[in-house]
Amino acid sequence: MTIKFNARYQAPEAPQPLPIQEPWALLGGMSPATFMKEYWQKKPLLVRGAIPAFQLAKQSGVALESPISMADLSDLAKQKNVESRLIQSKPWSLKKGPFKSKHIPSLKKDAWTLLVQGVNTHHPIAERVMSWFRFIPEARLDDLMISIAGKHGGVGPHVDSYDVFLLQMAGRRHWKISGQKDLRLKEGLPLKILKHFEPTQDWVLEPGDMLYLPPNIAHDGLSLDAGCQTWSIGFRAPTYKELISEILWRTTEALENDPKLSQLYADPKQSATLDSCAVPEDLVAAVSKHLNGIRWSDSDISCTLASMLSEPKAQTVFEPHKSQLDLNAFKKTIVHQGLKLSPQSKALHDHDFFYLNGESLSDSEEADWAFWLELAQEQSLSPSRCQQLVKLIKDADSPWFEAYSSAWILIKQD
Repeated sequence: MTIKFNARYQAPEAPQPLPIQEPWALLGGMSPATFMKEYWQKKPLLVRGAIPAFQLAKQSGVALESPISMADLSDLAKQKNVESRLIQSKPWSLKKGPFKSKHIPSLKKDAWTLLVQGVNTHHPIAERVMSWFRFIPEARLDDLMISIAGKHGGVGPHVDSYDVFLLQMAGRRHWKISGQKDLRLKEGLPLKILKHFEPTQDWVLEPGDMLYLPPNIAHDGLSLDAGCQTWSIGFRAPTYKELISEILWRTTEALENDPKLSQLYADPKQSATLDSCAVPEDLVAAVSKHLNGIRWSDSDISCTLASMLSEPKAQTVFEPHKSQLDLNAFKKTIVHQGLKLSPQSKALHDHDFFYLNGESLSDSEEADWAFWLELAQEQSLSPSRCQQLVKLIKDADSPWFEAYSSAWILIKQD
């Protein structure tokens, strides 16, 4: 059979709501509910034909190409607001973007890898693929990174502290994994490469295959073909130290409005002392009393987490459309075209409060809040829903129009 490269893979839209109790090819025929119960954060999973379209096309004599080309990825790696890295292994070196064209190796060269982060915010197909994994909480979802490599390219054996789904989109990659406890690193290298890597399992992944790895599984992936593309959908989690520090910092801000804590410390019962350098016991007791009086409700914590975890990454840039619509034109347009959440935006809620890109929208009316929730869950609002929404948009101070003006939400394109 003659194989022709004459078609690019077009990822389908994820159905809404996601059928989390039904079997998915993406997960090897199991449902998301079963996957989360049996594999998530527990053990690796190899899925052959996770994207069946690749195998079906091959059987019909057409080899699907990745929907994102080397040229597309190179263009992204040249941009200031895109995080990218170039890794070469002979010898090991690491360079951070943005890059000029002359610095990006040709596919004819071996032993290099270009990593481009956050491609889901820049390419609609990557955004669709990302949406397939929204059966996992958005608070954990990080981004979709694409690795493109020359033959024998890789980043060396390493360990990640996050969950990752590794989708093969072009070429072949040889993966080796290990549950080893020895995580010592080689010294003097710009990368965190394991000193002693002892693989216990290995597979060659072809286009359409996928490998899920939970945290702390040592792994090494080596490109077997020039132009090998691996799409990594990563799920990170902050440390408890980061989370608690943020809650304490925001609590400090809230204490500014507590009149009791604005009072000066008083010690009318302080007696004369022979040890003037000792911290007074009454002072310790008074401060301890106020500290112990501070309470965090579940709502306080969830609101802080929703605000913190929905904040955009440092390199995120929201660029308003060059031909911004005024309020009336905005309302007229969305009833015909609908709205969508910007791929760079993140929305989180705790059932009582709603946050978009770190900002609270909880002051909105209850009916208004319901539209925000629908937009977050489905990533878009249909024209028919927008016909109902516009009745709530009274003036230019509406959070809907302000979010549009800030490019946090976008008008769907015909």
